[in-house]
Order: sequence, then C-alpha cells, then structure tokens
Amino acid sequence: MSTATTHRTPARHPVRVLRHVWIPLGDGTRLAARIWLPADAEGPVPAVLEYIPYRKNDGTAPRDVTLHGQFARAGYAAVRVDCRGSGDSGGIMLDEYHATELSDALEVLSWIERQDWSDGQVGIIGKSWGGFNGLQIAALQPPQLRCIVTVCSTDDRYADDVHYAGGSLLASEMLPWAATMLAYNARPSDPAVLGDSWRAEWLDRLERTVPYAEEWLTHQRRDSYWQHGSVCEDYSAIQVPVYAVGGWLDPYRGAVFRLMENLRVPAKAMLGPWAHTYPHQAEPGPAMDFQGECVRWFDHWMGGADNGIMDEPALRAWIPDPAPVGSDGERRPGRWVAEPSWPAPGVEASVIPLGTLGGGQGTAVLRSPLAIGASGGDFLKFGDIPGQYGDQAADDGRSQTFTGPALPGRLEILGAPEVTLRVTSDRPQAQLAVRLCEVWPDGSSRLVTTGFLNLTHRDGHTDPRPLEPGRAYEVTVPLFAIGHAFAAGNRVRVSVSASLWPWVWPSPEQVALELDTAYGELTLPVRAPRPAEEAGLRPYGPPLDVPPHSIELVPLPGDRKVSHDVETGEQVIVTTPADGTMTDRADGLTRTGSDLNRFRLVEGDPLSASVESEREESISRGDWATRISTRSRMTADATDFCVVNQLSAFEGAGDDEREVFSRTWSFSVPRDQV
Repeated sequence: MSTATTHRTPARHPVRVLRHVWIPLGDGTRLAARIWLPADAEGPVPAVLEYIPYRKNDGTAPRDVTLHGQFARAGYAAVRVDCRGSGDSGGIMLDEYHATELSDALEVLSWIERQDWSDGQVGIIGKSWGGFNGLQIAALQPPQLRCIVTVCSTDDRYADDVHYAGGSLLASEMLPWAATMLAYNARPSDPAVLGDSWRAEWLDRLERTVPYAEEWLTHQRRDSYWQHGSVCEDYSAIQVPVYAVGGWLDPYRGAVFRLMENLRVPAKAMLGPWAHTYPHQAEPGPAMDFQGECVRWFDHWMGGADNGIMDEPALRAWIPDPAPVGSDGERRPGRWVAEPSWPAPGVEASVIPLGTLGGGQGTAVLRSPLAIGASGGDFLKFGDIPGQYGDQAADDGRSQTFTGPALPGRLEILGAPEVTLRVTSDRPQAQLAVRLCEVWPDGSSRLVTTGFLNLTHRDGHTDPRPLEPGRAYEVTVPLFAIGHAFAAGNRVRVSVSASLWPWVWPSPEQVALELDTAYGELTLPVRAPRPAEEAGLRPYGPPLDVPPHSIELVPLPGDRKVSHDVETGEQVIVTTPADGTMTDRADGLTRTGSDLNRFRLVEGDPLSASVESEREESISRGDWATRISTRSRMTADATDFCVVNQLSAFEGAGDDEREVFSRTWSFSVPRDQV
C-alpha cells in the first residue's frame, strides 16, 4: 500500500466512468458499483467511497454526478456502491446498519485496495445513511481508511434518528421512513445488468423483504439494538480524521458538536443554513463549494498536501441574520463565524430565570390541545418550502409561554439551549415539547429550535419509569443545537406544551400537567460577535459546475395541506414530499417516485392518532416496466401500537400491467412507557 506524502496540486482531470462494476464478497454475494476515474492518471490514486442503499443507476444518480465526478476531476477514484439488497446488488437488506452491512463494507475496502487504479488509501463520504455508516465503519478501524466526511448523521442512533427523540416516538418519521424503505427495498435490479435472471432475483427479493417498523417499535428504550452502530458508545474506536457537517434545519445537527467534543482524532466541523442536503445542493441556501472543501480534506489526509486546512478554525458555522417568518425559505441571509474548538471559548452559558420572562408567578395547568404542532413543518426537512416552519403564534397561544422584554441589542447563540422546568402530572405517562421562538413586534413568532422529553424517560432512556401522579419533578429538556441571531427589539419566547403533533405520538391518555411558572430557567449558549476575526475567515466559493453527464431530472414539487373539521374535531395533515422523474439518456432508464403521508387526529382523543403512508416507485426502460406500490398504516390503543403494511409489485405498463406479487403484514407491539 502506498503511503504517499507528496504535495498535491489542484487538478482538473478528464473523467472516465465505469457505469457498472461487480464487487464480489466472500459469501458469494455481489455488490454493484459505479466508479469515476481520472482518465489521465499516471499511476494508482486514492479512492473516495460512498456506500448507501439508494441505487446508483437511478436513485441518487442526479446527485452522484455532482459529487463523484468532481472527485475524479481532482484525481481520485470515486466509488459509489449500493449496499447489499439494493439496486443491482445481491442479497437482502434486513435493517439499517445491520452487522452484515458493516462487514460487507470491510470487504469493499479490501477490494478497492486490490484494484490496479488504487494506491490502497480510501476516504469515506456520506450523507444521512452514508454518514452514519461512515462513522460506524471508521470505528471498525479498517487499515485502508484514512479519513471520513460525515454529513447529516449521528453518533447516537436512539437520540437523533427518525425513530425517537427525547424518548418520544416520532410519529411524523418512523412509519413514513419504514414505508419508504419497504418500497425502496422491493424495487428490481436492472435487466441490462443482470440479464435474464433479473426477474427471478426480483421475486426472491420481494419474498424476503421485511418491513422495518416492527423492529424499531419493539425497541422503545435505548437498549443494545440502538447501541449497535452508535459510535458514542466508544468514541476512541474512531482513529481516523473526521470532518462532520450539518445544517440548522436538519435534526441530526447536534451530533456535530458531540463529535467535536468527544473525538480524540483530528476533526473539523461545518454547520450551515441548509436542511438534510449536501451543502453544494443546499436548500435553503446559500450553497457553497462543498466538493472543493472535501477535496482539500482528502488532499491533506491522503495526498499529504500542506494546504492549510488543519490550520484553519476547527468549527465553521453560519449565523443567520434576523428575518421575518417565511422571508428566507429559499436563502437565509447571514455570515460565517468560526471557533477554534468545541466547547468553544467564545461561547458562554447565559442562564435566564423563566420567572423573569413574563410567564406568571404561580401554577399553570397544561391541558394542551393534541393538535399543537402543525405549523412546525416537517421534522426531517429536505429544504422544500412546504416542509419548513410556519408562524408559531397560533400554537404559542395554546401553550404556556414565557416571553421576555424587547431585546436592547442583537443576541446571538451557538450551541444547544436547554430549559429546566418543575412539573406535576395527573397521569403516569406524559411528555413535554418545548419551543424556543423569536417574537417580532407584529406578534409573529419564528421557531428557533425545539426539544422533547418523554417524562417517563426523565432519568435516562434505558430504564423509563412511570410518573407518580401528584408528585413534582424537576426536569431538563435539551433543545436541538442551533445558530441564531435575535434582532434588537424582538423578544425571546419559551413555549411549553404537553403535545406536538404530528412530530410526537400522543400519550395514551389526556394529561393535565401543572407547571410551576415561578420556577425553572432557560440556558442559552451566547456568542459575542468578533467582526475583525470573522472578516479574516477564508470565504467559501460557490458550488462547482457539474461535469458533463447523461442524467436528466424533472422535479416534482412537494406539498403540505392542513385541514380541520369543526364539527368532528378531526385534523388531517397531508404531505407529499418533493420527488421527480430521472432519465438516464445514455441507456433510457427511467425512475419516478411519489410519496404521500397522512396524519389524522381527533381533538380530545389521543387514541385517534393515525399515520398513513403511500409510496409508488416506477422503473422502466423501453418495453420493460415495473411498479412498486406500498400502503402502510399505524395506530395505537391504550396498550399497543398496531401497524399494517401492504406491498404490491407490478410488471408491464398500461393495459399490459399485471400484478406479480402481493403481501400484507400486520403486527402489534406493546407500548413501553411511550
């Protein structure tokens, strides 16, 4: 293996694409890869691996050309691999971050090392799933790995993923994501790659595909299931440099700070204004030259380049300027700031007694309407306008609020706020939702950040215990980390409720929570601006142009509708996340996806809550056409969660379409203090 230490100079190589390559595994399974190579490389080069289950041929193809083509231009072999059971790869995907997925990754790294174009060094990059497994693979210490870039990921699968938050079940995410993976995993391989065996392999995949929701619901507390793949269990296992990247509209963002605080290897971090996206495709903007930043990282750790990246501040963060609600959905004004480390010497905890924020000096009883929360948009945001936050004023009016006086000057925060409260419940199960808002002179309320706490998890997530009705408890609710600037003249507000739908599944009974309004405090991580220092920061350039490619994308915009039946008290929220149609002009492959989620709740009846998710996935080329249709529904009674999944697969198009597979799964799981 090469241990190159020569300095690399900026390069712009012509690119050669290997559209399909098989990676054989020891058990006979083959994984499918697409590889971008610098066509004029004079010898072996380092490799950059992205390892995800989203189909290289059609799923992430529009994104892949913007990223991996640039790495090849810069002199790297960019290797995009579909995990076992996805795309053209063989086998079955049994769950997220399954032990088999990680052991397969070690074989992939070994395979890369043996290729003629490889000098044996590998860096890993990934967003979301790929960011998760990048950390997990690093913790396994493969000898080929030199560094990673992890984007919108987490070190703690229970704390930050789309299943639970604060010990509460994420109604808006758990079933919809399980429904998405059920449809994704049921899609066929490409006959142009597999040949005549594609249909038999597809039918086998359909027979063995499993819904994930049952496993996730079975583990409602932080047990060994969630500890697997959570690198926070042993940060010291990671022994390669880590670049951690997140966005202020992405719920995984707190992991960036925890990684910076706990890793004992060279680490850098970046937090921008964007949602669950790569920063060069940032929504909302501004986007930046993330590809170039990654190349600098790889050049330093795999090419020995003395390019100064490790001499720069360890943390770069975007501080958005104050903006009225809804005015910055596409682009957030603001500036980049920097800190030398985390915890940062320039950030100080400011403790504000809630009693000084105008919440009253006695006891407030929270009998929160169940339907509080519709103005919060999507929990997991991808940047589309329908999924972003709306005005919080109406939900504030139905919550217990603590609102401070007009600020005498601008107030900037960077980090994770928290709120301490004293509460008394009349039921053994209850939960808190806390929203930190900025109130404008016109009364509009901008959501800054949010936090949840299932009160049965008040002493931790491993051993929840029922509340003792009538007993007062002091609890601290951590809020999602944030960078934010409150404008002079605006007011800081803390809004507290016992529900937040559809983000959080309701408690099994209507709850009355007594809140001691004279007790408690808000802790804000306050950062004083340092204009002279900030003026000297290296600016980020705009995203690089996309190399020539054959991928065509027609986007399908998202939508969100909220309705309320005055007579029945039923609220219905229907979301259709953005998707679209991809066509590869090189071979005619076309993929179209569409999603719909429906959240129902009757006011006053927590057992009326239901989530329904519908998915359609069509893949075709010429006379070959397939379609996957799934329908999933989740409900709960006082003792159990109940889920029904339906999967249908079709072959052919139009009048010639015929069903080739159909199956229904039904299961129930006891509620475990949730």
